[in-house]
Amino acid sequence: MRIRVAAAAELPLLQDIERAAGEAFRPLGMGEIADDEPLPLEVLEGYRSAGRAWVAVDAGDRPVAYLLTDTVDGAAHIEQVSVHPDAARRGVGRALIEHLAAAAQEQGLAALTLTTFAEVPWNAPYYARLGFRRLDAGDPALTEGLQAISRAEAAHGLATWPRVCMRREVKTLA
Repeated sequence: MRIRVAAAAELPLLQDIERAAGEAFRPLGMGEIADDEPLPLEVLEGYRSAGRAWVAVDAGDRPVAYLLTDTVDGAAHIEQVSVHPDAARRGVGRALIEHLAAAAQEQGLAALTLTTFAEVPWNAPYYARLGFRRLDAGDPALTEGLQAISRAEAAHGLATWPRVCMRREVKTLA
């Protein structure tokens, strides 16, 4: 699986990938999530131009998945990771996350963080298999930045379903 920075012309494809991936939420009674519009092109362009939008591409160099990242409180925060259903269950999401982990290590960041649905099988349970741990109230790793992200997501309606913050430590380079 080849991973590279997204090209400007590919940003509409990222929106298509997110829409397609979102359909998996519909059978879980999460139609609002399936219907939620992807980030606007100008926001995606901000990630891309900053080098924080990576794509996993197929043999024809066409994106099949993407990851957006921010830096939040000294950690590489996964803002979004989406895999097209046609490429699902092939380790593509894991490859993107491992790519981010390597980049975070090079940048001297302490961890990877994310927010996700607690009970969706390809969300919190999946990330736990990748080495992420839940951050409960009172955990010192539940930073102000992560709490602010959680509040913003709740204001957007995502808290209708249980959500969690998660963290995975990054090994430091010796």
